[in-house]
Amino acid sequence: MALKAYKPVTPGTRGLVLVDRSSLWKGKPYKGLVFGKSATGGRNVHGHTTSWHRGGGHKKLYRFVDFVRNKVDVDGVVERIEYDPNRTAFIALIKYTDGEFSYITAPQKLSVGDKVVSSDKADIKVGNCMKMANIPVGTIVHNIEFRIGKGAQFARSAGTYGQIVGRDSGKVIVKLSSGEVRLINGECRATVGAVSNPDQKNVNLGKAGRSRWMGRRPVNRGSAMNPIDHPHGGGEGKTKSGRHPVTPWGKPTKGYKTRRKAKPSDKFILTRRKK
Repeated sequence: MALKAYKPVTPGTRGLVLVDRSSLWKGKPYKGLVFGKSATGGRNVHGHTTSWHRGGGHKKLYRFVDFVRNKVDVDGVVERIEYDPNRTAFIALIKYTDGEFSYITAPQKLSVGDKVVSSDKADIKVGNCMKMANIPVGTIVHNIEFRIGKGAQFARSAGTYGQIVGRDSGKVIVKLSSGEVRLINGECRATVGAVSNPDQKNVNLGKAGRSRWMGRRPVNRGSAMNPIDHPHGGGEGKTKSGRHPVTPWGKPTKGYKTRRKAKPSDKFILTRRKK
């Protein structure tokens, strides 16, 4: 996919850069794999705002994407590549030989008519899914499982991937695109290739309204609020008054680590991500 820049014929198109989606499926999603999705507007069951700056936006249908790929040794053919409003990556509709349909995250270089399979004896080909113990060292993978049978947890968003860099007593050493190096059970599954739509990171929305269409409301500074609304609020004129930067709920921010110190998966991290 390429990027699409616009001539500044209106203020909203000045600087607008979007991903060119002209080659994607233009019809509706496959009806058997979608269901209605209700928006929360950032409110919990009591109606209190727990996630700020959310609300509005276009209505969405949720596409059920198969992150487990447990349909083993059944060939499938890519029917079409589709846009999914719920994620940054594109999705591919797969038709299996037994007549069943399924959505998967579309990897880069996967095209309509390609065959994919989830099997331990599969070829090392883009879109094929298998146990990481069977994938050669140096292979680029995505949709990486961390717990056997739970489904993909790593490398699911647009342009991300992991690389298998080694093996160690039944476990596989994987380097993620963040720079983090992890130890993962070799029985966990991964899909060959990198996730589609790598140009997503270069998108420029061009205007605030386009952000509103996505359900994102304006973000305002805590120091511009009243004391009741934010710990930074209040004071005469513009003031910092020696306050430490905190969240609206008083938790320190800007570098404060919120990860649990005794997180069970810490022992599987060999190298932390790049600072």
